[in-house]
Amino acid sequence: MDYQDLYDKAMKISPAIRFATITDVNGKIKQSGHRKGVKSLITPQESRQSLKLSATMWKARRKLSRKIGRGRYALAEYEKLKRIVLPLGNYHLLYLTTSARADHAKIISKAIRLKLK
Repeated sequence: MDYQDLYDKAMKISPAIRFATITDVNGKIKQSGHRKGVKSLITPQESRQSLKLSATMWKARRKLSRKIGRGRYALAEYEKLKRIVLPLGNYHLLYLTTSARADHAKIISKAIRLKLK
């Protein structure tokens, strides 16, 4: 699987994307990075913890999918950033953080079309 290629495509979606990570469904990082010049707001340990929590929540959503349909994305808005989590097929997740003012609808509409090859 070409994680680097997908990461590069994700980062090109919008200059408002600060950070992109591809994980497996257990939260294991496959590819990750910050946009050049962007300073992380949390420590690497806090970032890993956040990714694992997102993966756990995505698994919980999948358990309900037979009743409510498959999840397309999850969005969390904070004072300083927005976090978007999208499935990449059945086995991977794309985790994006953006600036607080980012147009998340445009970013999601483009990110949802990305595929892991």
